[in-house]
Amino acid sequence: MAAETKNPRPVPSVWARGHREPDQPALSRDAIVREAVAMLDVDGIEALSMRKLGSRLNAGATSLYRHVATKDELMELAVDEVAAEIQVPSADGPDWRAAVAGAAGSFRATALRHPWLASVLGQAGLAYLGPNLMSFSERLAALFTAAGFAEPGRVVVPVLSYVIGVSTTEAAWLTTVARSGESEADFIARLMPAAQQAAAPYAHLADEYAASAAESADPVALRESKFAYGLDVVLDGLALRLPE
Repeated sequence: MAAETKNPRPVPSVWARGHREPDQPALSRDAIVREAVAMLDVDGIEALSMRKLGSRLNAGATSLYRHVATKDELMELAVDEVAAEIQVPSADGPDWRAAVAGAAGSFRATALRHPWLASVLGQAGLAYLGPNLMSFSERLAALFTAAGFAEPGRVVVPVLSYVIGVSTTEAAWLTTVARSGESEADFIARLMPAAQQAAAPYAHLADEYAASAAESADPVALRESKFAYGLDVVLDGLALRLPE
């Protein structure tokens, strides 16, 4: 007698199972996700709970669970919802570096509009299986394929790693600034004396803080310049991998 086949464990992701709206639902999954994104944007990850979300939607947590099985699944859906905002230039253009820089810049801008996004990407289970993130990755890979890279999937990784890493740090910084109630320039001006004092024993850091103090009148331009410089370094390295 053949041994019984054990049922495989389900994949822990909203994207690994089908979804069907209940008959005549009082809520829809789309409405739940949109409200969750709004809460995340204002209050951050720590403040989001199924109970609070249900209260915002005038529904009990049980009603939400009919559409979204867990909070982890809700985060996967929220990540993919905002990923639809990321723009990727056409792969038909003549300058692959400019196109990739445009996609990276759009990703960063989206992450800064939604400060929770970059940090969640590393924690949201199988969020990368979502259709909007899959579409973004596919279009980015198409840019590298058109440029002549033999393994575009591998080339995408260092670009996304750089953008997500920088955006995580930048979003955390801007959250700290927002909580201060001051403008970014004013917050930096108040912080800079303490930072320069702490860096004084370290020659290279002291020079860096001195340069930053001189440029702090326009912190937005300074952040954009630093992002562009780092991205250029990544793209310079990738360009060396192109066939002659």
